[in-house]
Amino acid sequence: MTPDWIALDWGTTRLRAWAMQGAQVLTSRASDRGMGSLAPAAFEQALLDLIADWLPEQGRMRIIACGMVGARGGWVEAQYRAVPCPPIDPRQAVNAPARDPRLDIRILPGLSQAAPPDVMRGEETQIAGFLAQNPGFDGALCLPGTHSKWVRLSQGRVERFRSFMTGELFSLLARQSVLRLTIDTAKPDPAAFAEAGASALTDLHAAQSGLFALRADALLHGLSPEKAAGRLSGLLIGAELAAAQDFWRAGPSVIIGAPDLTRLYQTLLLAAGAQACQKDGAALALAGLTAAGLHLQGET
Repeated sequence: MTPDWIALDWGTTRLRAWAMQGAQVLTSRASDRGMGSLAPAAFEQALLDLIADWLPEQGRMRIIACGMVGARGGWVEAQYRAVPCPPIDPRQAVNAPARDPRLDIRILPGLSQAAPPDVMRGEETQIAGFLAQNPGFDGALCLPGTHSKWVRLSQGRVERFRSFMTGELFSLLARQSVLRLTIDTAKPDPAAFAEAGASALTDLHAAQSGLFALRADALLHGLSPEKAAGRLSGLLIGAELAAAQDFWRAGPSVIIGAPDLTRLYQTLLLAAGAQACQKDGAALALAGLTAAGLHLQGET
């Protein structure tokens, strides 16, 4: 196997690597050595442990990376690009220092917004992958996760975006607040999720007023952990969607991420009358990295 180049999606908890020939994937690998577990000096060895046998005996291998590897505290900081702008510009990728002479590592920058202040890192590559497959799209993207992103796209550019700490709030409340006594790691019940989500979409105070009620309902009426988890998830995601209405009410929306999570968002959006569909986030990250890799290959 002789790859032309290597693509990396290096997040906080995971590292994914693809050996590429042009736009074709030869093989892929992953590890749990994410940015959050590494000091800056440890990134090179973590990468070599995963892909050393993909490297040539002589010469250099072009490696295109996105994600938290370029954050402050990552391998090397790749400064944000200010919106409005195209989601990626491979020419502004930052070279990461490496002792191994075979490594030619370019890290793609994230995006920033001055007002209201906001940043993203990693999602911009998924957005680029989506636009590579849908170049004429004009509408909103939702990228749910620990910190969900809502993005307005027009004429191939990110015009503006907004972040919501929905995933992190769910984890904190379910596992570290008083609600841990009711929910902990229980899987959300779909019916309870849909009911609570619809309530939060129409009542701006539902999320705040409904949180402690989950604990009280468990004590007084035996509310199950699964239904409590469903209601908590519905309240938080519904509140996010209510706050992001200026993104999804104006036209079509595409939800990008892991299928189980994007399905929750799509359920509430469709119930609210929105136009919404799902796309796989991992596939679009690779599509964005591929677009960047082919662009840089064309310049050499």
